[in-house]
Amino acid sequence: MQKMGKKQLLIELRQSIDEVPAALADYNLEPSADGTHLIYTYDTHSDRTGITSLLQALHETGLSLKDLKSSQSSLEEIFVSLVSTK
Repeated sequence: MQKMGKKQLLIELRQSIDEVPAALADYNLEPSADGTHLIYTYDTHSDRTGITSLLQALHETGLSLKDLKSSQSSLEEIFVSLVSTK
């Protein structure tokens, strides 16, 4: 069940953006509707999560971070997603 869960890094930006910069395309970031947050989903079981390189790439694009928050799917959320797909 743990392998079915996902971990996400919520990146709060100091300024809103209209679209994710092309330099960040490899990270498959999901922007929030208001453009003030980016969501990065990653695998905690992988040798490398990509967070360090993502933060470096964010810095290189000139985006300024306000806050970072990580979250993980709960077992309840995983179960609900399994039940609702069948």
